[in-house]
Amino acid sequence: MSTASRGEGPALPVRLPWPGLLVLSAAAFTAVMTELLPAGLLPAIAPDLGVSESRVGYLVTGYAAASFGAAVPLTAALRGLPRRPVLMGALLGFACADALVAVSSSYALTFAARLLAGAMGGTLWAMLAGYAARMVPAERRGRAIAVVLAGITLALALGVPTGSALAGAVGWRAAFAVLAVLALLLVALVRWRVPGFPGEARHARVPLLRVAARPGIRPVLSVTLFLLLGHQAMYTYVAPFAAHAGFARTGLLLAVFGSATVAGIWLTGVLIDRRLRGTLLAALGLFTAVLPVFALAAGRPALLLGAVVLWGVAFGGAPTLIQTALVDVSGPADADVATSLQTTVYNAGIAVGSLAGGLALDGGGPAALPWAALPPVAVALTTVALAHRHAFPAVRHGAPSAASRGPGGSDGRGVRPEPYPEQGRARW
Repeated sequence: MSTASRGEGPALPVRLPWPGLLVLSAAAFTAVMTELLPAGLLPAIAPDLGVSESRVGYLVTGYAAASFGAAVPLTAALRGLPRRPVLMGALLGFACADALVAVSSSYALTFAARLLAGAMGGTLWAMLAGYAARMVPAERRGRAIAVVLAGITLALALGVPTGSALAGAVGWRAAFAVLAVLALLLVALVRWRVPGFPGEARHARVPLLRVAARPGIRPVLSVTLFLLLGHQAMYTYVAPFAAHAGFARTGLLLAVFGSATVAGIWLTGVLIDRRLRGTLLAALGLFTAVLPVFALAAGRPALLLGAVVLWGVAFGGAPTLIQTALVDVSGPADADVATSLQTTVYNAGIAVGSLAGGLALDGGGPAALPWAALPPVAVALTTVALAHRHAFPAVRHGAPSAASRGPGGSDGRGVRPEPYPEQGRARW
């Protein structure tokens, strides 16, 4: 019997399908840009639409509310359809919404376009992690999701500042027109480079409530909620906190944070498939430890900058780690439904965290913000530490070790997985 037939010999790494993953990452980039770009353009948009800057701010709120409300029902309604057309439809919706914003002179029409974009965002975010998971074998799932969600980090670190600069140079409408063209281009790239997967047959669909009740789902959603509560309580009000610490250059502080998140997502990509639980515990532990340092940063700009770097590294990879854990628990077949629940929880965390930070700011001033953020982040850390059986196990569900694979990436039976394996219903 040959070595190959016995499944012996050193394992060879399975190559990631980079073109398809990068297209999905660009889709994530476009969604974040569409969501956040108005926040940096309030003074320019307000006079053109004849409204106050606060009402322009509601364009971001409306997007988040639509994403919150649409993620679960749209995902449930569309789960029987082939995945690639649904993905292309969501991107086409982004293109239409951004084009409407670019040409509209009516606040009501602009707000309606933002609601459309938010609904498309809820649908897109529910799909991306599950799509990436189905494109690779289980032992490369975490890295594939990290590549796709790196689009979020790039949008925050580079895209939003670049979009604001472009708007300053050629006008805010041109910035949204560029986003519309990018979304339209991505529709073609998805058709060309992203593999197609079938929808779920009606008889094979697991009801949403049964997915939500699966062991491990609720702890992962709880970690998502509490992490976003703590993060948003600080991030939303970073400008007044920076002024309190004696650092007036908020833009530079945000650029430092964005650059640090890039380092965090890179570290996550290296470690996620081997040590998901340990990496997440380290990230949340670092975030928890750095919040009291913020409380000591008043009048110490250097200490503030160092704390922001550690915050960015800790937060940069955390969403990818949590979403990979969610896909592990749900299985790729039900990942869209599980991720739609997470999208809803994620947006709830953003809204409640921003509210909690505002209440802390009003009640105790900027110095109260780190102490408002600390309890929910500590709860997230504690939840991961305790949920070691189903949600965040030391050994990930369904992810075989490299040593267990045969030559050429085979499964020990001499069978090499296809580059885009059709994942059946996972046996968790």
